[in-house]
Amino acid sequence: MNNKPNDLGYDFQAHWNNAYRKTPTESLGWYEKDPIPSMDLIALCDLPKDAVIFNAGAGSSTLINKLLFKGYTNIIVNDIASASLREMRRDLVIPNDADVKFVVDDLTNPNELNALKHVDLWHDRAVLHFFTEKQGQQRYFQLIDSSVRVGGFVILAEFNLEGAKKCCGLDVVNYNSKSLQSGLGENFKLLKEFNYTYLQPSGNTRAYVYTLFQKVQ
Repeated sequence: MNNKPNDLGYDFQAHWNNAYRKTPTESLGWYEKDPIPSMDLIALCDLPKDAVIFNAGAGSSTLINKLLFKGYTNIIVNDIASASLREMRRDLVIPNDADVKFVVDDLTNPNELNALKHVDLWHDRAVLHFFTEKQGQQRYFQLIDSSVRVGGFVILAEFNLEGAKKCCGLDVVNYNSKSLQSGLGENFKLLKEFNYTYLQPSGNTRAYVYTLFQKVQ
């Protein structure tokens, strides 16, 4: 794990570890029993089953089990909170022919992730919008660009412009497809976008924008 201080001087690793330790997974505000929007976008990518799929800030995501059930065999799971990955690992059913790697690292101040290359699909649901400092945002977008191969895909699903301004006690940055395109830069082409209302376990709703990009150069 990268121990360099973050841009805000705040211990985000401790924050997220505490969040996962204090609250049952299925009660977390971002818990998604069935990640239908993500799976629909992944299906559009028409990836081979051995494609390198990177899940950024996976947390309590059920997406990994869904991907394994669909036959995908080469998955890298990341989070800054080791507590979340331990819990996910416990619940995963990993076939013998599948390889799932777990990487605890800070996406805005990466260490181990700097070596990440040849990614076919980068998936981010509700991660980027927590990076409120420009420098951290830039480092994250640079990491995507250096990691994803030409022809590869990027799914970014963040709170949209009408969405919540805080989550889990933290400020967030709201996005639309134009601002996400600006962050990724001209190497990426927007293929699809849509707004989506997510129903939290509490019964409250959160407004997201889902986007699918392809790296074209």
